Amino acid sequence: MTAERELAQNRDLWQKVNAQHTDEAADAVWTADEITWGLFSVPETTVRALGDVDGRDVVELGCGTAYFSAWLARRGARPVGVDLSPHQLASARRCQQKYGPTFPLVEADATDVPLPSRSFDLAVSEYGASAWCEPAGWLGEAARLLRPGGRLVFLANSVLAALTVPAEGGYAGDRLLRAQRDMYRIEWPGGGTEYHPPHGTWIQLLGQAGFAVEALHELYAPDSASTPDYYVIATAEWARAWPVEDLWVASLM
Repeated sequence: MTAERELAQNRDLWQKVNAQHTDEAADAVWTADEITWGLFSVPETTVRALGDVDGRDVVELGCGTAYFSAWLARRGARPVGVDLSPHQLASARRCQQKYGPTFPLVEADATDVPLPSRSFDLAVSEYGASAWCEPAGWLGEAARLLRPGGRLVFLANSVLAALTVPAEGGYAGDRLLRAQRDMYRIEWPGGGTEYHPPHGTWIQLLGQAGFAVEALHELYAPDSASTPDYYVIATAEWARAWPVEDLWVASLM
């Protein structure tokens, strides 16, 4: 599959997701008081990956409805949201008008962002570019956009989740269902291409882009969490036993 076709396929998928579910769900996350990570809403206060964002210029790569950027803006950051889906960005603008705050939104592929180099102190991606874009491409673009010493924080499915989700989609189980060397690029039968490099490959790619890894937080579902009815990956029971997501923190050397 060519890069152009893959981009179009992923854009079409997220247009459909937005129409079926995301637009309605955007209101709930936009009005949330706490910054959380991932499917099971792990509080940022427990992992402390972001650091102090007050006064920081932030770019969110693959922002979707831009709720994460809104959370950061309420804490004094100056975010810019980037996403390839016009429907997702339309939802973001609706929420900006309804709830505030407002900040720039850019329709673009995270591997080719029309913003100046060295413009940001922090780049973030929560299931955005980190899952849906070719890793070397978006990591290189994040490095270009960041100032020297800038930080990158991104969330993706855990290696174990990617290994145990069935090929046809569904919840992760207790058996390895694909070879680890084959999961770098995964095409799902319902449409869409995701990228799930193993840890060693992430470290190599981050280094090639000029980043030094600061931390890897393996996230589990909190005891009080229930299984979400969207983005089917793992049940809460599974995610309390095994890490469901990887939260990476790196700094630009």
